[in-house]
Amino acid sequence: MSRRHRAEKRDIIPDPKFGDLVVSKFMNSLMKDGKKSAAEGIVYGAFDVVQERTKQDPIAVFHTALDNIRPAVEVRSRRVGGATYQVPVEVRSERQQALAIRWLITAARARGENTMVDRLSGELMDALNGRGQAVKKREDTHRMAEANRAFSHYRW
Repeated sequence: MSRRHRAEKRDIIPDPKFGDLVVSKFMNSLMKDGKKSAAEGIVYGAFDVVQERTKQDPIAVFHTALDNIRPAVEVRSRRVGGATYQVPVEVRSERQQALAIRWLITAARARGENTMVDRLSGELMDALNGRGQAVKKREDTHRMAEANRAFSHYRW
């Protein structure tokens, strides 16, 4: 990390089909080796499957699923007098979104379906209903923060 100044935020272009910035960020995180068209195909295919199954707007389903994954608190390591404490802190909204996107993609990649479209749509459906690996990750993070609430006075 640079000590001189913070890195500038890059402007993200909204996705071509829905005009949504969060979907665009999600696609960029899903993309491997710069293959954006493959990532677009996966995301839009998963949205089509979700729309077919739920009969709802896929963008609304996507945002609801992300909200169900988004963590409110997390633990950060803090060194005090030779001991390292796990201190619970609130998560900034940008980091909440980044963590939710990262956890959703990781959970989808770990699933057992054959294609990434099926994996992603299945994980979106699970997150919408409050279950699945990504939601479990959020609950584990919250549980860890709750367990270490005694160290919250070390917050900085």
